[in-house]
Amino acid sequence: MPVDRNPLQGRVAVVTGAARGLGRAMAEILVARGAQVALLGREESTLARVRNSLPTGTCACWEADVTDERVMHRVGAEIRARLGPPSVVVANAGIAEGGPFAETDSAVWRRVVEVNLVGSAITARTFLPDLLDTQGYFLQVASLASIGAAPMMSAYCASKAGAESFAHALQAEVAHRRVGVGIAYINWMDTDMVRDADEHPVLRELRGHMPPPARKVFPVAYVAGRLVTAVERRRASVYVPRWLRSTQLVRAAMPPVVTWLSRRELPRLTAAEPFSATGLLGAGGRADQAANHGGLPG
Repeated sequence: MPVDRNPLQGRVAVVTGAARGLGRAMAEILVARGAQVALLGREESTLARVRNSLPTGTCACWEADVTDERVMHRVGAEIRARLGPPSVVVANAGIAEGGPFAETDSAVWRRVVEVNLVGSAITARTFLPDLLDTQGYFLQVASLASIGAAPMMSAYCASKAGAESFAHALQAEVAHRRVGVGIAYINWMDTDMVRDADEHPVLRELRGHMPPPARKVFPVAYVAGRLVTAVERRRASVYVPRWLRSTQLVRAAMPPVVTWLSRRELPRLTAAEPFSATGLLGAGGRADQAANHGGLPG
């Protein structure tokens, strides 16, 4: 995928978690910059609305669980047959839950790790042959949680740290094959998942005790625009907001600082309002739960 003045023109891009939020916003910008987009997600009707909101012929949608390797293999074949081999793959699908680890249902905890980490790896495995053929680019959507873990978010932090590590390993493996791999480090975005999180005291307090710059919520369109530009430029990393890059310099110091603050603040906060497990957050989390036939607790 050589870089030129309009590097996405005529390219095929795959976006997982495209039904809403960041995935939808990235799909819209990718189309605006000339790409054909394969929209993947858990809700066929919601994906169809996204497809129908975009110019005719610019995208197609597939209902798929990124943790189901057989389904992803079939979807990958259908995308190649219909749109052509992808040059861009965005591993964006993700879910979250919060609350004390000991009180979190083990199935919910495991599902977060499966979607955010295993699902990203299955996405890469599905489309890596195409990226090798097209000398394309794989973008792993990570998080500030990849760099610094926080209490009450153990599954999300573990999964995003794992996704970051996976992307670094893949980056090193395929660099000599001229395939680009990037990692997107993102803080808070104005999505239904974040808005839902703020309804729960455990997560509202978590964000409220972050330093003021780290509390800021960014418009999803702004974040999506930064990420699509990173795709065009084949960046090894992209940070939104930009100051997140500086956290890499103090990464080793973050766990003891977080532990010190938690030791001081958590007893006071739990005395005022006991924390409890949230279950899967946002419309995306509820859609994932529903698609699993109610197999996960609410």
